[in-house]
Amino acid sequence: MITACGGGGQKGTTESAQVEEAADPAAQLARGEQIYKEKCFACHQADGQGLPNVFPTLTGSDFLLNNTRMAVAQVLNGSEKVSSGNAVNYPAPMPPQLDNHEDAVAVINYVLKNFGNDGKLITVEDVKDIAVER
Repeated sequence: MITACGGGGQKGTTESAQVEEAADPAAQLARGEQIYKEKCFACHQADGQGLPNVFPTLTGSDFLLNNTRMAVAQVLNGSEKVSSGNAVNYPAPMPPQLDNHEDAVAVINYVLKNFGNDGKLITVEDVKDIAVER
């Protein structure tokens, strides 16, 4: 089975859009929703439920809610590891999805505030030390 998520053709937000979104949480969440629809929807589905035993749910995800820095790192760099969430192992690797911290924070914050989640929002400052490895 071959799996893939997102698309690699589009670059991240412009610098002026990033500054505007950082100053306006609603704009950042709207950007996160747009990114989710472009990059995450295929695997994690419209409702964040994923695909059983293939792609993890983002709804009430212990991993996501308790490891936001690692979630940002996975969005930026992907992961070849078998991921575990809510006591289920998911064998499909996650390829890198984004190339900048601003977009990674926007999409993670969107997920933290949707799909029945009520996680604490993160900032670029919280994760700026996470290297983008390509």
